[in-house]
Amino acid sequence: MNRLFPAPLLSLALFALWLLLNLSMSPGNLLLAAALGVLAPILMAPLRPQHAHVRRPLTIARLICRVGADVILSNLQVARGVLRAGSTPPRSAFVHIPLALRDAHGLAALSMITTVVPGTVWSELALDRSVLLLHVFDLEDEAAFIAHFKHTYERPLMEIFE
Repeated sequence: MNRLFPAPLLSLALFALWLLLNLSMSPGNLLLAAALGVLAPILMAPLRPQHAHVRRPLTIARLICRVGADVILSNLQVARGVLRAGSTPPRSAFVHIPLALRDAHGLAALSMITTVVPGTVWSELALDRSVLLLHVFDLEDEAAFIAHFKHTYERPLMEIFE
């Protein structure tokens, strides 16, 4: 069964998404949705060599809530920075953040978090995954930002994936 459905949730999601996008439950669409739900994960399985071992579901929930709150706050801060840019320009800077997180799935989640939160852009990751180069839209205190970033995002991801 594992060979036929290497990612059962992905199969189910692709099946439902196909039907939702086509707004039809015709036999042809049901057959195409089933084929997509079964074949796509099988064909893409070699692209994902290691499986994620996720731990601590409460930490995941707290992290999701924290990222959601940070998205809202960062939107307001970036908007304020843009509106006052004529009188006080933002203090944009590149920040080197030393990383203790080494898990590929945790790093992928961290990259998505920095992409979603306005005002930060993931710029580069060192080849040995030890340092992240991050661009920050408006930076007041680099040391405080690094401490906040590591405490708020990196530490929970380490609890979840390592």
